[in-house]
Amino acid sequence: MRKMRRKGLASMAVQTVASTSTPTVDLGPAAALSCRECGHRVSLGPVFACEECFGPLEIAYDFSAYDTEELRARIEAGPANIWRYAPLLPVPAGVADKPNINPGWTKLVKADNLARELGVTGGLFVKDDSGNPTHSFKDRVVAQALEAARAFGFTTLSCSSTGNLAGAVGAAAARAGFRSCVFIPHDLEQGKIVMAAVYGGELVGIEGNYDDVNRFCSELIGDPAGEGWGFVNVNLRPYYAEGSKTLAYEICEQLGWRLPDQIVIPIASGSQLTKIDKGLKELIELGLVEDRPYKIFGAQAEGCSPVSAAFKAGHDVVRPQKPDTIAKSLAIGNPADGPYVLDIARRTGGAVEDVTDEEVVDAIRLLARTEGIFAETAGGVTVGVTRKLVKAGVLDPTKTTVVLNTGDGLKTLDAVAGTGLTATIRPTLDSFREAGLA
Repeated sequence: MRKMRRKGLASMAVQTVASTSTPTVDLGPAAALSCRECGHRVSLGPVFACEECFGPLEIAYDFSAYDTEELRARIEAGPANIWRYAPLLPVPAGVADKPNINPGWTKLVKADNLARELGVTGGLFVKDDSGNPTHSFKDRVVAQALEAARAFGFTTLSCSSTGNLAGAVGAAAARAGFRSCVFIPHDLEQGKIVMAAVYGGELVGIEGNYDDVNRFCSELIGDPAGEGWGFVNVNLRPYYAEGSKTLAYEICEQLGWRLPDQIVIPIASGSQLTKIDKGLKELIELGLVEDRPYKIFGAQAEGCSPVSAAFKAGHDVVRPQKPDTIAKSLAIGNPADGPYVLDIARRTGGAVEDVTDEEVVDAIRLLARTEGIFAETAGGVTVGVTRKLVKAGVLDPTKTTVVLNTGDGLKTLDAVAGTGLTATIRPTLDSFREAGLA
């Protein structure tokens, strides 16, 4: 079933590669593209689906030359951004010296106040990726995709986006001197539209939801009009997705080269969750962390929860949904990596859960009130799901737990529009006392 759903896009991907002259590239430890379904390997290039079974391609590495302690020392001596992990990413030599937005090394906040509210005693941390250049985790994946675009000779950077990715592509393209043209649903939050447009690239609204936008981009990539375009989440997807691994690397390094016991991750396409799992497994393989069990939990909004629905029903196939939620950055009704999210949640002993829009808003306020972190709606989803899982006894409150906040609340102000002044007073002490504020 997974293969049949991908067949149309895979055909376009194969056609694109066949008609494009791809230069030979050296992307560090990246050895090949490998199919997640059948294991078929192809050379590195701008292709995202297997020509044998139409499954998704991902980067396969050769880490055999690395010595654990030398690698650890090299990482710790690296820059305070994702390029400290260049030895584990598909990037050319000297990547840190090229014009890029250089995201990463964001704060891992020990959330003791939130932990008390939730009843978590084993240590609760918030990985706050709102500190990236365009205030979302998307800067990580775009920075990685940009380097692949350079390597393959593309001149235009593009994407389909629910908002955050559009801003990240616009910023990265501006910094690197690329043309950008990105496509979004026409009814996104105004803050995200402005942030995507301000970088001077072309921003195109598509009448429809994200899945409609994504289908359009998949058609454009196979058309002559798309020649020379690097679509970060289509023909560059295998490279783009690897940027999410840096979240796993940073969390473990910031915990003292230790795996978290539990981690709660928002689900849009599902790629972020699958790559965090991949990153954790690579750290174990390389001997950088102790090999011990960890659990991965996925978080969705009830109004777009196809993976959660499949998990609860015990299904292996994710049935698409029409999104209807305030968490628009997660509003992907047909998530490409949904089946792999199910595999990971079940393999690690985790779960996939969802929360209502009301619970999302309440969780945004809870995180802001307890930890001074203003999360966008996706962060409200992860905090809300964490609270729900603790109450249900699914998430162990005695274990070290990391919750992801993937974006800044200033991007989704409408979600908390009812928040405002406590009181309006005259500039006198009597008025202050009359308001009950003394």
